[in-house]
Amino acid sequence: MNMIMIDEDSLIDLVAKVIDHFSLLENSSNKKWLTPHETEKLLNIKRVSLYKLRVTGKIRYTQPQKHVILYDADSINCYLEENAKDTF
Repeated sequence: MNMIMIDEDSLIDLVAKVIDHFSLLENSSNKKWLTPHETEKLLNIKRVSLYKLRVTGKIRYTQPQKHVILYDADSINCYLEENAKDTF
């Protein structure tokens, strides 16, 4: 058995990140449209990568106002499923 030891502050940071990630998943699963920030966190990507997904048509988006872009949660889930890899 392998053991990994980390200090208390690192453990607290890690737990906080896990909680944030799962709370984002839970909140976003109830929403139809996600903000760019929510989408970036959900996919764990940067704004440039999100832009590339949008312009290549891999995820759906809407632009209800000139400076507002929202991303379709269903489209993001489909993108994740299409790119999921099965284990051995």
